[in-house]
Amino acid sequence: MSAATAPARRPRSAADRLGLPALRGHGLFITGNLIDSVGNGMLLPLGLLYFTDVQGLSPARVGAAMTVGQALALPVTFLAGRLMDRVGPQRVVVWANLLSAAGFALFLFARDPWHIAAVYVLVQAGINMYFTAQRTLITHVTRAGERRSWFAFTGSLRNVGLAAGAAAAAGALTVFGNGSLRWMIALDAVTYLLAAACFAALPTTPPEPGAAPPSALVNRTDHTRRYFLLVAVNLPYVLAQAVLSVLIAVYTTRVLGLPASAASMLFVVNTVIVSACSTAVTAHLAPKAPRRAVAAGYLIMTAGMAAFALPGLPGLPGLPAPPGAAPAVWAALIAAITLFSVAEILLGPALSELSVSLTPQAAGGFTQGLYQFSWAVGMVAAPALFTLLLEAGPALPWGVEAAACLIGVLAAPALKAPNRHRRRNLR
Repeated sequence: MSAATAPARRPRSAADRLGLPALRGHGLFITGNLIDSVGNGMLLPLGLLYFTDVQGLSPARVGAAMTVGQALALPVTFLAGRLMDRVGPQRVVVWANLLSAAGFALFLFARDPWHIAAVYVLVQAGINMYFTAQRTLITHVTRAGERRSWFAFTGSLRNVGLAAGAAAAAGALTVFGNGSLRWMIALDAVTYLLAAACFAALPTTPPEPGAAPPSALVNRTDHTRRYFLLVAVNLPYVLAQAVLSVLIAVYTTRVLGLPASAASMLFVVNTVIVSACSTAVTAHLAPKAPRRAVAAGYLIMTAGMAAFALPGLPGLPGLPAPPGAAPAVWAALIAAITLFSVAEILLGPALSELSVSLTPQAAGGFTQGLYQFSWAVGMVAAPALFTLLLEAGPALPWGVEAAACLIGVLAAPALKAPNRHRRRNLR
């Protein structure tokens, strides 16, 4: 075909340049994800404040009750997986939001530590159920070729929702004081009900089954071993995510001598970068093979952990007293959170894509329950792990996490789906 008769190339739209998936027809799904994230951001960080300042319980008793409740909810990931195999991911996501709504509503009636543990079992069970089924639900409402872009988009959407919820809560507390926590709890329960309604109304289509690899060459044991490797490779990313909520605030205030607002500023920088850049980076810059994106992400995350550790090391050039006054400290922290955010953009969508595509049964209930269990365990263990390491030395938690990320770099090449054409090539 000559150049004169060649069809004109369609100009790239703004959505193409931003790396957005095809959003038309997905309004309910987008709205449900956004509302769910707003609900999380509004109250989850304020549970301790509500039970201490409003209900008058000691922080130690509340913290212990919260930990017990979250730990008791760990097995829900596997129960949700079995339930998903029976009724599908859509119903599990709906029921998860209803469970979280019930848990937050019962906050209003919790007076004793065992009450707090019980309501946190419900809330955390809802969260674990939701994330066990959410990745598989994406495969039911989107096209296979757009999966990673949808994982990037929902991750970006989640950051926007969490930030909006946290901002709304901060505004209410500033204007109305801690007494507004009761109204926020009631409103939070309503947001989960709205999210459940959105997900319940979704039209879904089960994904087209791919060609299964030859059982003579790749057996179930190989699939299981490969998926367990993915779960292990995911753990450094889980712990890295916990850095934002557990470690940065304590590190910046107690070790570096910065004001409490420093952690909030770093969180805002992370939110802006991830929300604004996830889809474009995933579409245009990230390696196409998810395992290579994982390796690149962990390499950048390692550099980010080193940058976080740098201001806390003794003898940092130009570090005056107090340490928070040094421009070098802020430069290192801004560089660290930027590297962290870029790594998050590479790792999140790629690991989520692998979680539903690495093996023929990857999107099934047992494997998704196993994958979400790594998230649940990591988030429960992170506070104790990071605080113990920080007490042993200011650079130790960053060094341990950097070492774990380097192991992820080395393990990532093994996260390769079996060759489905091997038998054909052997003929």
